[in-house]
Formats: sequence, C-alpha cells, structure tokens
Amino acid sequence: MAASPLASAPVMAAYRYCEAVTALQARNFSYGIRLLPEPKRLGMSALYALARRVDDIGDGELSAERKTELLRQTRELLDEVRLGTVSEEDTDPIKVALGDTARRFPIDLGGFDELIDGVEMDLKGVEYQTFEDLKVYCRCVAGSIGRLSIGVYGCEDPKLGAEYADTLGLALQLTNILRDLREDALNGRVYLPTEDLARFGCEQGFALDRPPVGADFTGLIAFQAERAQEAFADGLRLLPLLDRRSRACTAAMAGIYHRLLGRIAADPESVLQRRVSLPGWEKAYVALSGLAGGRS
Repeated sequence: MAASPLASAPVMAAYRYCEAVTALQARNFSYGIRLLPEPKRLGMSALYALARRVDDIGDGELSAERKTELLRQTRELLDEVRLGTVSEEDTDPIKVALGDTARRFPIDLGGFDELIDGVEMDLKGVEYQTFEDLKVYCRCVAGSIGRLSIGVYGCEDPKLGAEYADTLGLALQLTNILRDLREDALNGRVYLPTEDLARFGCEQGFALDRPPVGADFTGLIAFQAERAQEAFADGLRLLPLLDRRSRACTAAMAGIYHRLLGRIAADPESVLQRRVSLPGWEKAYVALSGLAGGRS
C-alpha cells in the first residue's frame, strides 16, 4: 500500500519529521532503512523515531521521577495508537506517523511496551546475574524492535520470523554492550552478567582505559563475542523469510553490527580506549551488498 498518495499533508509532514530523526540519529540503521520502498521506509522511520524517543528519555539528564513520568506518557501515546484515536492534526509528529503506520501495517505495539520495560530496568539499576537474566533485558530493548519491524516488512512465517528477529536483536544488543563497555561503566551501568565478570576476574569493572589488573579481559570479550556470533547465525535465518527489499534492509543493518563485532573480537582492548565504529563508506558498502543479496 503506497503511503504518499493516500496520506494527507499533515501525515506526510509527520513522516518526514520521523525520516529526519532517523537520518540524523540512526547511525547504523538508516543505511538499511534507505533500501526499503517508500511505504515501508516511512513505517520503519516512524518505529525508529519513537524508539529513539524512549531511548533518549532513559539516557537523558532528567531526574528519575521525570523520566518515569515521560515513559508513562509514552505508554498513554501507545494506548491512543491502539485505539485509533490519534488525530492527524495532533502536534506530536511521531504520534501521528505511528498512528498511520499502525493502520497500514500489522505491527504489534506491545513491542514498544517491552522497550519501555527495558528502559525502566535501567532506571532501577538492575544488574544481571546470569546470561539468561541479560537475555530478558536484550529482548526488551532490541528484540522488541526486531519483532515490530516484522510487521512492517511482512514475512512468510510471521511466528517463526518474530523468533528469528528477536534473536537477531539479541545479537545486535550484545554487540552494543561490548562496544559501549567503558562508556556504560562511567555512567554506572554494567550489563555483562555478574557470573561472567567473576569467571574472568573482571569484577573491578571497566572505568579505566586498560583491563582490570589480573583479569582475563581478552577471554571475557571472546566469550561474549562468541555468544553474539551464535545469535547472529540463528537470527539471520530470518532473511529467506522476507521479500528482497526487506531482506536487504535487514542484511544491511545486521551486516554493519556483525562487522563491528568482528572488529571488537580482533582487538578487545579497543572498547576501553574509544568507541569502535565503521567508517561511512564501509557501512554503505555493507548496505549495497545487502541489496545485491550478499551478507557481510
């Protein structure tokens, strides 16, 4: 269903706002989203814009009380979208765009509630004793977005596709956790399981630009990277279930993170010294490879 001929000027303006947010802030995801046909590209931009808002609430400098209130208001926004009561004249462009997307595509808005649950875990300072505990968090903040995306993409087997998308989200979030290890530590957050930190002697944390004294830091990163690799291998089984352009979008986004994981695994201590990333030209190459049917 084409979005442009059927959407009013206010709705299209709302979508353009979401596209601008995506282009400006989705450093990795925007490369894949650009490969989608317009209706799906607009829908994915609306999903990303709300997800970005939720993340920004969690990562911002506001008080915990104010963050909690803003998350509550976001849940109310989702209730309006579910009820179909969002007016195209609403002053919140993300709400307007998401309302239109929900009418056009069978997205499960419960994924956003899970994302908010994950951000609330951060606000409470939840620590993860085991990998199974961490998986719950990862599925809330990343797997949820994968499952939401399936509604926009379309899928030959929606149930199986949602499972693979959830696992792919786990792979991406594990990669994020490794990339942001020191940044998170400086902000008082530790995501890696407590039992793994103890196993590799890393209980001291990662506030310094070098590994903890006496720790097997390289072993810790290798262990976590292998988990992420396994999740990538399983999650990428989603690709054959998608149409060509949706497959290209997913392959591009996953490919960028997969390459990032490879960089981290090859040089574990780099995550303590800088934010590991890929140059723009390489991200573009991975995206074009996805469009051509390759995987990077």
